Amino acid sequence: MLDDDQWGEWARVASLHGVASSPPLLGEKLGVALNVRDGLWPVNGLRHPPAADTCGWYVWAGEELRADDDFFKPVHLEHLEEWCPAALLFLGLPPGWRFLIAPGQQDVWFDPALLEP
Repeated sequence: MLDDDQWGEWARVASLHGVASSPPLLGEKLGVALNVRDGLWPVNGLRHPPAADTCGWYVWAGEELRADDDFFKPVHLEHLEEWCPAALLFLGLPPGWRFLIAPGQQDVWFDPALLEP
């Protein structure tokens, strides 16, 4: 369940990286690969600009970002905690940001290519 603490964490993480928090809105969807439920590492995320009812985030597990049409499933923000709670921490980062997390590892960086049409 998303609460005030989560909104504060999103703001804190964004501030650590020198950017303003830009969290997804309740009811928005993100693309989540089914493999995040398998407990695979690393967990990756990247954020494109929002479009329609999506927030721009895509989250997957493992080393490979596949291009299969059915690799990502639309998941409402409110359900991400069931799918991949480890990814929640980073969702306040604005479009153009990426993360890669694994036990003992946390990388967060800006990728301007994500903002290109």
